Amino acid sequence: MYGDCQIMSSVGGNVVSSETLFSSPIQNPNFNFLPLQPLPPMVPKEENGLFLRGKEGMDSGSGSEQAEEKSGNEQESTEQPPKKKRYHRHTARQIQEMEAVFKENPHPDDKQRMKLSQELGLKPRQVKFWFQNRRTQIKAQQDRSDNVILRAENESLKNEFYRLQAELSKLVCPNCGGPAVPGGVSFEELRMENARLREEVERVCAIASRYIGRPIQIMGAAPAMMPPSLDLDMNIYPRHFTEPMASCAEMMPVPMLPETATYPENNNLVLMDEEKTVAMELAMSSMDELVKMCQANEPLWVRNNENGKELLNLEEHARMFHWPLSLKQRSSEFRTEASRDSAVVIMNSVTLVDAFLDANKWAELFPSVVARAKTVQVISPGVSGTNGSLQLMYAELQVLSPLVPTREAYFLRYCQQQNLKDETYWAIVDFPLDGFHNNLQSSFPLYRRRASGCLIQDMPNGYSRVTWVEHAEIIEEKPVHQIFSHFVYNGIAFGAQRWLAVSERQCERIASLMARNITDLGVIPSLEARKNLMRLAQRMIRTFCVNISTSSGQLWTALPDSADDTVRITTRKITEPGQPNGLILCAVSTTWLPYPHYQVFDLLRDERRRAQLEVLSNGNALHEVAHIANGAHPGNCISLLRINVASNSSQHVELMLQESCTDRSGSLVVYSTVDVDSVQLAMSGEDPSCIPLLPIGFYLTPVELIRDASGEGKSVPPSEEANGHISGSLLTVGLQVLASSVPSTKINLSSIAAINNHLCTTVHQISAALSSSSTPSCPRNGNGLGSCAEPASAPEK
Repeated sequence: MYGDCQIMSSVGGNVVSSETLFSSPIQNPNFNFLPLQPLPPMVPKEENGLFLRGKEGMDSGSGSEQAEEKSGNEQESTEQPPKKKRYHRHTARQIQEMEAVFKENPHPDDKQRMKLSQELGLKPRQVKFWFQNRRTQIKAQQDRSDNVILRAENESLKNEFYRLQAELSKLVCPNCGGPAVPGGVSFEELRMENARLREEVERVCAIASRYIGRPIQIMGAAPAMMPPSLDLDMNIYPRHFTEPMASCAEMMPVPMLPETATYPENNNLVLMDEEKTVAMELAMSSMDELVKMCQANEPLWVRNNENGKELLNLEEHARMFHWPLSLKQRSSEFRTEASRDSAVVIMNSVTLVDAFLDANKWAELFPSVVARAKTVQVISPGVSGTNGSLQLMYAELQVLSPLVPTREAYFLRYCQQQNLKDETYWAIVDFPLDGFHNNLQSSFPLYRRRASGCLIQDMPNGYSRVTWVEHAEIIEEKPVHQIFSHFVYNGIAFGAQRWLAVSERQCERIASLMARNITDLGVIPSLEARKNLMRLAQRMIRTFCVNISTSSGQLWTALPDSADDTVRITTRKITEPGQPNGLILCAVSTTWLPYPHYQVFDLLRDERRRAQLEVLSNGNALHEVAHIANGAHPGNCISLLRINVASNSSQHVELMLQESCTDRSGSLVVYSTVDVDSVQLAMSGEDPSCIPLLPIGFYLTPVELIRDASGEGKSVPPSEEANGHISGSLLTVGLQVLASSVPSTKINLSSIAAINNHLCTTVHQISAALSSSSTPSCPRNGNGLGSCAEPASAPEK
């Protein structure tokens, strides 16, 4: 899916014959035959379509009269002077009638030609030659069309060859660090052999397709797979895949953004030529600022001795970096967030850069952070679409809870390759657009993303070191709920640490999708089925993340019966594929738990332990029939679970698709019930984008409480445990139900009461299961940081 790996993207396209590339124009020998003596009349063969392909025949629509005249002259006495050749033009009616017959039968027999000649007042030979010339014209048009397609394909192959040649020159052996030469054969020899074989296969397929009357699929294209038989009662077993690895162009599924999502209307938000020059100057200045912020230490960055975090010295920053234009400077109303972090991810720099410059891939790389993204305008495409690229983009950033407002911004993104200290880096910087573009100043004045971005350095074995800087100025128009105040106001929610943690996990997921000989468990029959199951799970994760936040202007209502004011509900009318059609009722609740987030995560991801929570499994047993590893952590995985595995009945079998993922910024456990037919569809290689999913799940955020002198608990940033520090986590539960199959139905209060009770019961059972396995040091529920109260009763009507 990503840039440098799109190697076989053109193989599976329409098969175009390359035979004409190696053949010269055919010349009919009759054209060069000049007899010295009169010869008997010669009737051209039916197969010879080029016999009468002369200028006269093309111009008149029939060269038969010329041949007829010639034959007549040969039969007359040689003493008579030769007559001037007459050219016959068919009438419009004659041409129309013959065209109608030609569409039905391009090769009429003698009886059909005789009948047609009588109806049109033509000689049979005139009709015969007209059909010959018409077939010749059609063939000439097809040849011209094929030549255009072949020239375009040839140009595409040339460009692909040059790109692959550049990539191959950068490859190194993972063991010794030298040039990669598999089996002692050079890449140049392999490339030439591959090209020769491909041309031979295309030529043979083109010839064979002419005889059988239908195109032949080229070797290497994925054949249609027979639907596998899912033996869901089978024992768990390891499976080794030996099929070829899928191309990297398909390694990340296309992001499933909400169909109903609408972007802000800024029809005038297009940079003119004079503004493009200013934008490029700002890009160069912002790039210089980003590089210095990534590499500088004190006094620009000051380390906090209490929690070890780096803090930006705003006075030093203002002294070092001056905005090139006389823009509106930082107001006292704005709150500044700045953070820096570094990590190693399992993805090369070219692929990462390609993901950042494609809005859809960027949103897919950060599904829990980027709710929506869009490229508004490509100001400068750069070299090869990357180096020097400047784009105008829109993004909406989210926290997975309706208690935290999303942040929307238009910004410019600039990408450049740099040499720093004799090493090559890719640098990507985002900088604000408001200030020199008047149309935007009133659109998003509450979130200004200052020079932010990352430096990407290639490392051996396909890894990259990423240094990330996040710098923004915010005015909180909508208040953040107190339970998330520490997470947001300390710069953790949208900070560099969270961006990098999510990217580490997602890169591991992509590497798992690209892997060849993965030992998976269960009923997954092939790499194609494995990829489709991972794509389906990715869509489930993204749908869950978008549906439990405030993205796309989604409005949430607080329930008055919630003791901590942390329960929110909303409804959606769904008519597009991908989710069940009808009225969807969604409820989300956030609760502080006095347990580390990894401990809660282990309880929720394990189907054997989660089955003890009757509210989540409805008292049914769960059995894992398929397992896909998504990363180094054992909790990063996709599971296919069978419900009621103890039942001997093969009817009404229900399956559950679950994905769990964890990193240092938090954890996700999301699952959705799917029917067997949908799983069969995904296993057979069909597109799983239309399979309806209604995901529910949990989002865990690591936090800490610290006791003050009075013994009350108050929120603090995550830090190492010390005296008075208590590790805990925020548990966000998101439930969705199909309230009605009719989208226009009005929600009733009994449905709201039922889902609220279900939320509270879920939290209580999770707390009980955790307390039975450990005895935490729990502070008094203060400052709104308590668990859900007793199950709320139905609101009075």
